[in-house]
Amino acid sequence: MKVNNKHYRAIWVENETVFMIDQNKLPFEFKIFKSKNLQTTCMAIKTMITRGAGSIGAAAAYAMLQAIYENKSQDLYSSLEKAKKLIDQTRPTAVNLFYATQRVLDAAKISKEFAISEAHAIADECAEHGRLIGEFGNTLIEDGFSIETHCNAGWLALVDYGSALAPIYAAHNSGKNIFVYVDETRPRNQGARLTAWELKQENIPHAIIPDNAGAYYMSKGKIDLFIAGADRIAANGDTANKIGTLEKAIAAKYYGIPFYIAAPSSTIDLKTKTGKSIPIEERSADEVIYCSGKLKSGKIEEMQITNPGSGALNPAFDTTPAELITGIITEKGIIKPNEEEIIKLFQK
Repeated sequence: MKVNNKHYRAIWVENETVFMIDQNKLPFEFKIFKSKNLQTTCMAIKTMITRGAGSIGAAAAYAMLQAIYENKSQDLYSSLEKAKKLIDQTRPTAVNLFYATQRVLDAAKISKEFAISEAHAIADECAEHGRLIGEFGNTLIEDGFSIETHCNAGWLALVDYGSALAPIYAAHNSGKNIFVYVDETRPRNQGARLTAWELKQENIPHAIIPDNAGAYYMSKGKIDLFIAGADRIAANGDTANKIGTLEKAIAAKYYGIPFYIAAPSSTIDLKTKTGKSIPIEERSADEVIYCSGKLKSGKIEEMQITNPGSGALNPAFDTTPAELITGIITEKGIIKPNEEEIIKLFQK
């Protein structure tokens, strides 16, 4: 995607340095974060400098790449096994992370050169899969549609193009008149900060709405289609995504609104049979208690927004049962969220 008329990916690598758009700085500051070593890249994943299932996967692959360059022993495979354990501890829910580290590790059994090429290929494939998701998802969007989305599943989250936003970009670029309702997505406000920023860059009409306003707009007939991303999809179609997705799926079901998940096939975890087995990341209570914003003076400041002395709980994800999902938009096509369709997808 373009920022100030220059094309960027959310994350890329040059030699041994990983570059990523610092998503913690957006939308108030566009800044490129540079990570020169494995430890720093792990920190960037954990602290959400880069985030989103696909971009996490690319970051994990590049972290493994840095581990290859940093390796001083003759036993590359053992060194990468240690690096994989370190990287895998950064975020527990997004399966793309584990997919990427395992793929690079498996490639190292063949050769160092193949492992390096696989690390690069993971990021390139992620971007291409986003483009294809956009093409398939565009077939669901009619001229004049209003679409609601949750969190950020745009190009920032998937290296390029995006997952949930990819069909929206494709529809807009094909000349369709669309409008996007952007859930703010507390507590980190990825919708209000990141999705809205992306849509503004592309001049796509949109409005930020409070998280608890989705059902209201559905009840008024304002929403034609709901598209969300995913951090892990179980073998039966149950889907983990940013906290609040489940509530929207329930409301969409009640009001008869098609509810789609957009994600590359690498987000599907066949080893996880149902959503009940998906680990849900519990993040710091500080994300709920404090919020950063830009003051009228232009100064960016963090402030407490909750009652002093009260604790907070902060699950990062929830799991939407397959029966609430209309379909899953992948780079191979749109499928029904059930085990039979998912197995067929991997046979294509």
